[in-house]
Amino acid sequence: MLTLNTTIMKKVVLILSAVVFTTVFFSCKNDKNQDPIPSEQEEISTEENPSEEIAMATSTELNDDANATYLYVTAPSGLSLREYNNLQSDKLARMPYGTRVKVVAAESKATMNVSGIKGAMDQVEFNHKKGFAFNGYLSKYFPPERDITARGYASELQELFPKVTYVETTGGTASNPSNTETITLPEAQWHEAFFTAQRLFDFPKEFAFPKSKGKNNEKIFDSKPKKGVWTSQLEVTRNDNTIQKIEYVYASAKFDTKVTIEATDVGMKISKTEVVK
Repeated sequence: MLTLNTTIMKKVVLILSAVVFTTVFFSCKNDKNQDPIPSEQEEISTEENPSEEIAMATSTELNDDANATYLYVTAPSGLSLREYNNLQSDKLARMPYGTRVKVVAAESKATMNVSGIKGAMDQVEFNHKKGFAFNGYLSKYFPPERDITARGYASELQELFPKVTYVETTGGTASNPSNTETITLPEAQWHEAFFTAQRLFDFPKEFAFPKSKGKNNEKIFDSKPKKGVWTSQLEVTRNDNTIQKIEYVYASAKFDTKVTIEATDVGMKISKTEVVK
């Protein structure tokens, strides 16, 4: 009798073990099949060799609606146009750098963070398609064309934005003269000024917009400086995880150059100082 009961107990234990194992197995399997928690995604293009030419407005785009708001794509390699107002919805198109888009409905409250840039999804119209785009890569200021001078770019901006200012000063000594150009963009944000300065003054492409969180004093070195350039680095100054200043510093046998981006009461100020050695 004891032997029979022991045999029955062993079978019960084996059956229960099998049930538990099967339950755990299918539970783990189902967990693996579930969609992962969505993470913040880059809205800029991931193409290896994206076009760097600024997009030109078509004849239909030039027929302005006086009551409409237009913004420009500032992501160097283009910006995703999505079906819905979230980063996981299907992509309808890629809007090239410099493209002007019509804002259908703007979202003023920041609801997401992409690569350190706070923003939200605006509903926009591009190439006769309506969709949503991350407004952190949209700006009312059209980006500079390649090889345009700071003075020329400021002059073009002033036609649409009279409050944009440009100042040029000289200084230094007879043997080491200096020249400083300053552009002020009213009501611009840090990332807008950074993208403008990067394009206008030819920052290395590998320098991404620095995040607010980080060391109070951070140096990011150019891993592939141009021939003849001794120093090429991005210097970021922060206070309590808030950006205070961004500087691109580079030096060669002939020049010492510093491009400074900082906030003022009026807007963002971009200055380039070049000292002749």
